[in-house]
Amino acid sequence: MRTVVAVAFLCGVSAPCMAQEMSPNFLKKEPYFLSPWSVVYVDNGTCGVGKVMKVTGAIGALRRKKVCVPMGPEQASRTFATP
Repeated sequence: MRTVVAVAFLCGVSAPCMAQEMSPNFLKKEPYFLSPWSVVYVDNGTCGVGKVMKVTGAIGALRRKKVCVPMGPEQASRTFATP
């Protein structure tokens, strides 16, 4: 019985965390420190309309990987609808 309650509690707690992970937050500027292999999306206007820069952290002296990727339609409509 304790196992069932523990599993139900764990599922209830982890569901909001997983939902937050699936919808990325867009930063306005690139962070100074970024741990290796972590990914952030930066919406600073350098990639053009409907795109954001995906920045992946690197180890040591290696450079960060920066790629322009299209943002989802729900984020794009929210970005352009605000004045």
